[in-house]
Amino acid sequence: MEAVKRPFFAVARHRIGVDGKGVTTLCTFHGCPLRCKYCLNPQGLRPDTACKLYSPKELYDTVKIDELYFLATGGGVTFGGGEPLLNPDFIKEFRALCGSAWHLTAETSLNVPKDNVRSAAQSLDEFIVDIKDTNPEIYLSYTGRSNERVLSNLKLLLTLTGPDRITVRVPKIPNYNTDKDIAKSKALLAQMGIVNFNCFDYIIR
Repeated sequence: MEAVKRPFFAVARHRIGVDGKGVTTLCTFHGCPLRCKYCLNPQGLRPDTACKLYSPKELYDTVKIDELYFLATGGGVTFGGGEPLLNPDFIKEFRALCGSAWHLTAETSLNVPKDNVRSAAQSLDEFIVDIKDTNPEIYLSYTGRSNERVLSNLKLLLTLTGPDRITVRVPKIPNYNTDKDIAKSKALLAQMGIVNFNCFDYIIR
């Protein structure tokens, strides 16, 4: 049976300090359930984006050139997008190929089915969750989707992994949320059990 292939619009090597621990290779899936007004990777949505199809084995063979860097720094592969958790079976197969020595991370909105989260929690070491804002009206206005699934999945992920493997990004989004909104989001997330936050301003050009 032929291995399932998935479209990636970038495989970026030698990233340090921005996509997880150590030296990482960022592998970005094409496709996302959200339509964020200031999407940072619009090429992950456009149908005309130049993508390359990889099976898990083909992607592993491509990125293993940097295995020495991964092992020396505690790094590995970060799956981004788009939305990587739309592809939990691919990630599971990739983990089976690379073994436990590589640090695997996903940058995710968590706006995916619960079963995808359960599967990913068994395959990944770290989750970087882009929460946008916990206020449902702000989230809907910015992404075009409800955040009910996001918050439910975050609670589930906390039970599956514990807080140490999760970092939540709480951005300040021009024209959408304020410092006061961010403080409310952080307070709610802290009540849920989140301890690692990444707060920053979106730079809109």
